[in-house]
Amino acid sequence: MGLLLLLTSTLLSSYFHPWRVVDAQALFTIKGITLSIEPSDDVIRDTSVILKCQAVVSSSGQEPLSRHYTIYKDGEEVYTKTSSTSEDLLYRLPEARVSNTGKYKCQITIEDKKMISDFKRLTVTGLSVPEVHLNKGVVSEGEEVTARCMAPGETGSIIFYFYEDSKEILEKKVNSNQTEVKLRFNSVGIHKVHCAYTVLVMPDSFKSKDSNTLTISVKEYPITLVLEISPTYKIYEGDRLDISCTIINSQHSSQSIQLFLSQGTQLLRSESTKTKVSHNMTALAKNSGEFECRLVMGNVVKVATKTISVTELFSVPILTMSPAEVFQKEYMTLTCKIESFASEKLRREELIYSLDPSENALSQNNGEFSGWALQYDLNYTCIARAKGIVKHSNTLTVRPKVPVSNPKISVVDKVVLKQPFKILCKSDNGSLPINYTLLKDKSQLSTISVKLPIQKALFTVTVTHTDEISKYTCEAKNSHKKSLVSEKLNATVIVPVSRPTLTVIPPLPEISEGDHLYLICGTQGTPPVTFKWYRVGNKQPLFTTTSNNNHTNYQVSGLTKQHSGTYYCEAVNHANKAFSSEFVDIEVNLATWKKALIGGFCLLVVSVLVVVLVLCFRSKRVRVDKAVTSVWSERPPEEANDEETSMVSNEPDVEYTEVVHPRAADSAKVPLRKGTDTVYSELQNAPHGAADHHDYGSVEYAELNGEQPEINHCSPEVNNYQDLPVPVD
Repeated sequence: MGLLLLLTSTLLSSYFHPWRVVDAQALFTIKGITLSIEPSDDVIRDTSVILKCQAVVSSSGQEPLSRHYTIYKDGEEVYTKTSSTSEDLLYRLPEARVSNTGKYKCQITIEDKKMISDFKRLTVTGLSVPEVHLNKGVVSEGEEVTARCMAPGETGSIIFYFYEDSKEILEKKVNSNQTEVKLRFNSVGIHKVHCAYTVLVMPDSFKSKDSNTLTISVKEYPITLVLEISPTYKIYEGDRLDISCTIINSQHSSQSIQLFLSQGTQLLRSESTKTKVSHNMTALAKNSGEFECRLVMGNVVKVATKTISVTELFSVPILTMSPAEVFQKEYMTLTCKIESFASEKLRREELIYSLDPSENALSQNNGEFSGWALQYDLNYTCIARAKGIVKHSNTLTVRPKVPVSNPKISVVDKVVLKQPFKILCKSDNGSLPINYTLLKDKSQLSTISVKLPIQKALFTVTVTHTDEISKYTCEAKNSHKKSLVSEKLNATVIVPVSRPTLTVIPPLPEISEGDHLYLICGTQGTPPVTFKWYRVGNKQPLFTTTSNNNHTNYQVSGLTKQHSGTYYCEAVNHANKAFSSEFVDIEVNLATWKKALIGGFCLLVVSVLVVVLVLCFRSKRVRVDKAVTSVWSERPPEEANDEETSMVSNEPDVEYTEVVHPRAADSAKVPLRKGTDTVYSELQNAPHGAADHHDYGSVEYAELNGEQPEINHCSPEVNNYQDLPVPVD
């Protein structure tokens, strides 16, 4: 029961205080690590060097932490150590070598935490002097010698070099301070041998001094080669050459023997079991030079050489053609000749010439071959023979030229008057080069030589008159023969358009609504001509057409006032130079019937106004300021004139007269009124010729308005007929 309580207490304590579990889980931190080199970063060979790795670690526990140290050189691990003390790590190099040169780092690892120091570079200088050793001092020709080169005390990757008479003959790379090699000396005599080495410390290398020098004596192998060539002098082409190579004083040997006979790179003969090799051949001029016999027996190689000179029996033939340029079906001569021959061995008559191919019908006469040139190219070779010697000339290619055909003259593009254009002169057939000459009225203007198929004979000219174009011709020539002339140049000369004129039909003052308008645009120039009509304010043309005439029209049907505006036209032909006409202002007038209608309407309005005015002036009204006295009087109707009769209705005429009476002297007799009293007098006239009418008599209104009488007339609009008496029949 007590053990269970103790275990429970321990688990609870580790849960609430995990850093107190054991000392091995004590808290720590690596504060820093440094690497130092003693006694110095730069030392000489054999110096005792110490690399000190010092780490600063803080810990909360009492027990020392387990520290794992690692030393790196140039990124590679070279030393490791695990320590449970806080002492510094010491990495010792008791005798420093050049191979110890490099960049060093120190790393410390405690549990899962690591820290690495900055790098420090150690440089060690000084190499030991190498030593060379040979197992033999005297050897036979081809015998092997064992050579050893040592670099005392050096370490690392080393390359050893071996020298024979100051010439490097071998190198070998090892990871130790010594190496052995096999050397073989093929030349007889005294040879000097030494060695040297290089220590590789990437990316650098350090070369040592040369070692001591040893001499070795090489004795000749007791065997001799004899090379013989017959005849020995004055060798001519066609002579028989006998060549032999023999081994003399050969001792019995178990090694196999091989003999090789050659000239230059050509192997003539070889033997592997005999002591002699022979070869015979017909001497040629190309055989002049060195012959070689080579003996190979194991590691022993023997060579014998001899040089000969072979005199030409005759030189290589030369094939030529006359004339140098020949045209199809023209006569030609091929000549085959030699420049020299050995007169002491050969007579010129002994030389025989032939032509390859021989099937062509060319006559032959002592090396001259004559006949007609073919219509195609052919390669010819001349062959000379004498005393078994056959020699071929270089190949001569005969390319019969094609006579030039009649040239054709044409223009490259369109011809515009007074503008430069190009004339092309070309022949369908003819070997290059061809000389083309442009003529005008048979006078030469310029010449162009066409030497390549891609070239063209183009001449730039300008014409000022349309008939001038037919004066041009061209001629072509590619041989000594007479040149050929083309036909006259036939091409259309485009005359640029002139400034067009815009004609309007009907004439401008007569243009009215509903008419058909014709805008005629005319110009001068080579058709076809493209015409465009524009209205000022519109960028796009109203109408565009192309015509083969120098004039055309644009019709507008059913004119309205909206067609009024400023118009112009533009003309252009293949000269691509456009001209515009002058502006024309067009005003569309009213139609005739509209004018008549407006005139009639105006007359009607005037007539109505006249009638109204007449009625107005015939109507009069009298006003009185104060009392109104009505005096009714009937008077006979008056005669009316014809005009009034025709315009007045059957209603009776009423005439108003305003009478102004002076005020009475006795104001008591006349009652006073405020304002102005008016007395009206009405005169009615019966209509003229009325059969039956009401007799209204005459009515008079009198207005008393002061002392001065005044008569006023007013418009009939102010008349008030409500107070008029009703007529009595």
